[in-house]
Amino acid sequence: MKKIGFIGLGIMGSRMAANLQNVGYPLVIYNRTKEKATNLISNGAQWADSPKEVVQNVDILVTMLSTPKIVKEVATGNQGFLSLLKDNSLWINCSTVNPSFAREMDNRAKQLGIRYLDAPVAGTKAPAENGELLFLVGGDQSSINEAAPLFNVMGKKTLHLGKVGAGSSIKMLINQLLGQSMVAFAEAMVMGEAMGLEKDTLFNVLLNTPVVAPVMSVIRSKLENSDYEANFPLKWIQKDLHLSSISAYENGVATPNLNTTKEIFAQAKQQGYGDLDFTSVYEFLNLKK
Repeated sequence: MKKIGFIGLGIMGSRMAANLQNVGYPLVIYNRTKEKATNLISNGAQWADSPKEVVQNVDILVTMLSTPKIVKEVATGNQGFLSLLKDNSLWINCSTVNPSFAREMDNRAKQLGIRYLDAPVAGTKAPAENGELLFLVGGDQSSINEAAPLFNVMGKKTLHLGKVGAGSSIKMLINQLLGQSMVAFAEAMVMGEAMGLEKDTLFNVLLNTPVVAPVMSVIRSKLENSDYEANFPLKWIQKDLHLSSISAYENGVATPNLNTTKEIFAQAKQQGYGDLDFTSVYEFLNLKK
């Protein structure tokens, strides 16, 4: 089996890497916080002390990092890996970044003879753990064919959407709709309760109408039980909405709803909700009534 480098072992990355390890892929791993790699190391993964040490003897590199800034630092900073990857090796970036940034990284990689795949994922903690992610991929077909065995272990489906940037474009739209849907539903719930309706009634009626996004049924139990353990931290959906707003600006598109939604999540983050699940915006809005 090919040796895989994996950088970024947070909620998603640690589970994705574990799935690769479970089917026998040898891993070389790095994360800013080594404690998050304990289980992978105990199961045989090789720890690297820096991003550049990860890539010295790997065939494919996977990154799953939180922001474009961190991706750029890890790839091109003082301890960056990009200049040390073997010629014609493959970098699969599963981080959620804006499309123009994905194209920038692709260009930087090409200059060094490295192939780049734009491969963000749809799904949260449980799909990552169960190998049921949806890969949204932009890049050339030959690189996707090489990456396919990894995608098949970490996910349930791979969509080839076009050139580099196309995967990130779709991911922007998915998370934009997710954030907007969450705020719209939370506002309706808070308003309904303020008008004297029982929470159970609101759930049972609203979730059975065609006007509510289906994902709200999936997160119902979190809202009912005030369970805001992070599957998708609120600070990261706020970051993704900001990236969407950058893409809107770059493409000359007016997105007033997007920008309002982004600021609601920003306010919630300022009030201490950032590390909780994004569904905790319901709690934030409920406290404002």
